[in-house]
Amino acid sequence: MSEGDSIGESVHGKPSVVYRFFSRLGQIYQSWLDKSTPYTAVRWIVTLGLSFIYMIRVYLLQGWYIVTYALGIYHLNLFIAFLSPKVDPSLMEDSDDGPSLPTRQNEEFRPFIRRLPEFKFWHSATKGILVAMACTFFETFNVPVFWPILVMYFIMLFCITMKRQIKHMIKYRYIPFTHGKRKYKGKEDVGKTFAS
Repeated sequence: MSEGDSIGESVHGKPSVVYRFFSRLGQIYQSWLDKSTPYTAVRWIVTLGLSFIYMIRVYLLQGWYIVTYALGIYHLNLFIAFLSPKVDPSLMEDSDDGPSLPTRQNEEFRPFIRRLPEFKFWHSATKGILVAMACTFFETFNVPVFWPILVMYFIMLFCITMKRQIKHMIKYRYIPFTHGKRKYKGKEDVGKTFAS
């Protein structure tokens, strides 16, 4: 391998200007993501606002329904991954090695670990909306379709998928929303302190 063969390096062994620019841009982007992590409600409000702007744009343009349908299916897949446990209990049924969800009241508490964490769910959903918004600027993606059929397909797909997910939750007794370990109160002190 000669000089300059590696990715992002110029002939003299130093990173190229383009590589340094995109590397710095990636660092700035990651810094903003890191700063936004604790603000869950604000992040989701911004995403809902972007979604609302996207829906208004599609309504006013009267097109890009296939892009909207694809965005809906993408968001549905993200939501199902968000509701699913990291380790599928149906696969753990046969083998005794590895962690499992508690099935009895007196078992040890194990928090619900998602297949897709909330932050990645938000990040992917927001990126999906921005990509769909970008697609509305290109006439190539405006495929003529009868949109009521797409709405009906999506509603049917949503109902079937959620029914299957809820049956899975009931069968393996897990709830995808936990708020931490239960706090038990000790016996209250009913006695008086002695004064000396």
